[in-house]
Amino acid sequence: MKATPSPAPSHGAAPKPRPRAETRPALLSVVCPAYNEAETLTAFHKALSKVMRRLGQPFEVVFVNDGSRDGTLALMRALRDVHPNTAIVDLSRNFGKEVAVTAGLDHARGDAVVVMDADLQDPPALLEDFIEGWREGYDVVYAKRRTRAGENWLKKTTAALFYKLMSRAGAAPLPENVGDYRLMSRKAVDAVCAMREHHRMMKGVFAWAGFASKAVLFDRPARVAGATKWNYWKLWTLSIEGVTSTTLAPLKIATYLGFAVSAAAFAMGGFYFVKAALFGDPVPGFPTLATLILFLGGVQLTVLGVMGEYLGRVFNETKNRPLYFAAEVEPSDVGGTVAQSLADGPRAPGRNAWPAA
Repeated sequence: MKATPSPAPSHGAAPKPRPRAETRPALLSVVCPAYNEAETLTAFHKALSKVMRRLGQPFEVVFVNDGSRDGTLALMRALRDVHPNTAIVDLSRNFGKEVAVTAGLDHARGDAVVVMDADLQDPPALLEDFIEGWREGYDVVYAKRRTRAGENWLKKTTAALFYKLMSRAGAAPLPENVGDYRLMSRKAVDAVCAMREHHRMMKGVFAWAGFASKAVLFDRPARVAGATKWNYWKLWTLSIEGVTSTTLAPLKIATYLGFAVSAAAFAMGGFYFVKAALFGDPVPGFPTLATLILFLGGVQLTVLGVMGEYLGRVFNETKNRPLYFAAEVEPSDVGGTVAQSLADGPRAPGRNAWPAA
């Protein structure tokens, strides 16, 4: 797999960021939300640790168990027993990936944070390019898919249409073929965590926060094991959340549609009035009348549905509930021994300190 760094598309003449004096983050937090990922978690942690040791990068892994029903939580705890730089946020139920990512960001302690999935479709090898972009001064370095292995034409086509829609309708430009896999500086993470809306699509939240960004192109591999948890219904629901949480375009379209239908009805009324005055009024046809009634009724229901979607979101926001509840939070043990941990490897299960070199 070949990764190709490239600057993110800019809108306007954005100044080039100032390079950082540090060669790497003092601590890199890797946030990994997981829902029924027992088949992939061990391979993910092994691949991530291998890359981090090669780079000599101090890091912690923040696992978020999003109400898994398999052995995901038990496996997280087993990994934490062996690797003290592992944190676990066990959510009280399944809140969805968007909230799980937020929970991980809330508990990440690094001065740079990476969000990635456990299925290894987000290759850990890109972290070297991410850190290089961070060193160049970028606050956000994201992975942009050049190809998408393991996906059929329908999913690729619908994804392309969604990104094109969001890039034109969203309040902030949404890069195409970009998922959640990215590195963010502490400044960017704090900005994202300050946004607590309940109806959230993290891609839109990341884009709205702004900050100097850089893209890294890569060929997305297939899952190493297991099956995707995203069916078409969930993807459709996420798309609705993304559109309604980032733009008022559907309300504007409903307004324009209402004006268009009203203008068409006025023009049609004028036509029939002139026709009746000049040529008389024959018996009106039932099909025309029924079609007009159904058409106007459909338009009204569509407009009411769009308004209802936004009204429901206003209702949920006014309740001011927390985004999630955590049944248990186990922080990582990274104080003072992170650099040594990279050299020494994992500790023995049940021990409280790293073995002597």
